[in-house]
Amino acid sequence: MRADLWNPAADPLPRMSRPRALSRLPHTLVVLYALIMGIFPSSEGMDPTVPMLAMMSAAVLVIAMFRPLPAWWASIVIMIIGARTGLTYLGEAQTFPWMVPEAPLPGAPHPRYVINEVVAFPWTGSGMALQAGVLFLLALRVRPRVAVETLLITTLVAVMCVVFLPEYSSGHPVTALPVYAFAVAVGAGVRMLRTTRTRLEAQQELTAEERARRTVLEERNRIARELHDVVAHHMSVISIQAQVAPHLVDDPSDELRENLAGIRQNAVEALTELRRVLGLLRARDTPEDAHRAGAGTGVGTGAGPRPGAGNGTGAVNVVGRDALGYSLGDAPQPTLDRLDELLANVRGAGVALTAEIAGEPRPLSPGVELSAYRIVQEALSNAMRHAPGAPVTVRLRYRPDALTIRVVNAAPGAPPPPSPGAGHGLLGMRERAAMLGGDLATGPTPDGGYEVSVFLPVDSQKGIEATS
Repeated sequence: MRADLWNPAADPLPRMSRPRALSRLPHTLVVLYALIMGIFPSSEGMDPTVPMLAMMSAAVLVIAMFRPLPAWWASIVIMIIGARTGLTYLGEAQTFPWMVPEAPLPGAPHPRYVINEVVAFPWTGSGMALQAGVLFLLALRVRPRVAVETLLITTLVAVMCVVFLPEYSSGHPVTALPVYAFAVAVGAGVRMLRTTRTRLEAQQELTAEERARRTVLEERNRIARELHDVVAHHMSVISIQAQVAPHLVDDPSDELRENLAGIRQNAVEALTELRRVLGLLRARDTPEDAHRAGAGTGVGTGAGPRPGAGNGTGAVNVVGRDALGYSLGDAPQPTLDRLDELLANVRGAGVALTAEIAGEPRPLSPGVELSAYRIVQEALSNAMRHAPGAPVTVRLRYRPDALTIRVVNAAPGAPPPPSPGAGHGLLGMRERAAMLGGDLATGPTPDGGYEVSVFLPVDSQKGIEATS
């Protein structure tokens, strides 16, 4: 209890979070409340210490905005002093500062006072209101246990004042105690609501961060699954070439045969491990991931139309075997050779699409071509979703050291329909560009449209160095 109640550290009353212009409104209201309650009406039969005690209590209430526990201790001292010396002979109707005395009798020079009984300052309306204000501000900043402890001590002090001080002031603390309890209950309740709201906001921030992290992992898993086909193809070619090479040489030496057999064996083992990793990635797929991976709209995050048999959901399964005899569950990943097919599908959906290619087109590494195709696909999907009916321009530029992509859509003619769920498009494009050591820039255009610009290095080694 000593640690709870003896803490002189500053604990300022927090500002209002919104609206910003009224952030200091609680502090202003407390000061006004203290001024009103601290102006005690002077009259005949009042102890001269009463106005001074009222002003001291008002000052303590203001201090409670910054140091609630020391202010509460000060209010206890004022209660003890006021119960012994701060006596007033005002009637019950005049214990509040906004009350006025009764009308004077005809011919009487002074107002007529109805003397009920002597009232000590702590049990007057002003005294109770100021003490309750201190308890309220205290309950706003401390734990409920500490608030209950202060209420019990305040009640105990009030009872002791009744027991050990003049008997003619004994009845009034009975009115004060419910007021103190109500102030503590309201303050503790407001604190509980504020604490709950703060925790909820913190939890929402953590949830948003976790959702963003999960989204990144999902996109990276999807990219890894797509790149598996590329890597598996290369490993299959290495294995086949190592198997065929001895037959292309007349009388190959045993050392050559052994080396080529080792190369093939290593390629087969590497491909097996890749397939195990891919199995783990696919085992974590959700129905949403499967739908996104197989969407057959031609412009979504899926692979678009592929040769082969459809399954009615947009996902196309082509059953075959790779060079090592392994079953292939998915069709080969698309490259820029199929870009014209993608653009034709978009035009078929009613989009005014313009495609421009600068530089000399040339084959690029499979990873670059796959990423470029997916980025164009996702950018077109976003344009159709968020700017329906707006013209779209796709520009590809082949440079000696890089491939640049620019997809721009004009301002939509009408507000787009709401898109359910959190989109992964921009995040996926950014992950693909970063994987190759490239850059992605997105943002609105001056005419109200939107632009996606991507820089993809064609040198695989530079991309690896940039991401390592």
